[in-house]
Amino acid sequence: MITVSGSVQTDLPPERTFAYLSQFEHTSEWDPGTPVVEKRSQGPVAVGHRYHAEALFRGKRSSIEYEVIELGTGFIKLRGENRTVEAFDSIEVKPSGSGSEVTYTAQFRMKGPVKLLQPLLRPAFNSLRDPALNGMKQRLQSLV
Repeated sequence: MITVSGSVQTDLPPERTFAYLSQFEHTSEWDPGTPVVEKRSQGPVAVGHRYHAEALFRGKRSSIEYEVIELGTGFIKLRGENRTVEAFDSIEVKPSGSGSEVTYTAQFRMKGPVKLLQPLLRPAFNSLRDPALNGMKQRLQSLV
């Protein structure tokens, strides 16, 4: 499994930070590697809610179907899947001074024949980290 993780600090209070980030459809506003995220379920975010995402990876666009698998105070976990990858995304928001610290983790497990290429794909997945974290920080700061 390939794991990409990092943290950002924001002046936005934890409740507002989590309210924004737990609405997974906002991901396309801060993650350049995921330009499309559409909510497929009605109502406020809850376990079982589904999303359709379009991800950019190595110059190609692919669809991934996500589902919220855990949701609690300050954290959300989602599982995404298509024919070549299974992805697990988690976002955790904690108080930090007068603002928040956000830890974002994405894990990828390759499927089928692509699984053999997993070690070679690690650098490409790692290259997605900083643009996503920088975008998240900028977007959260714009909400202060």
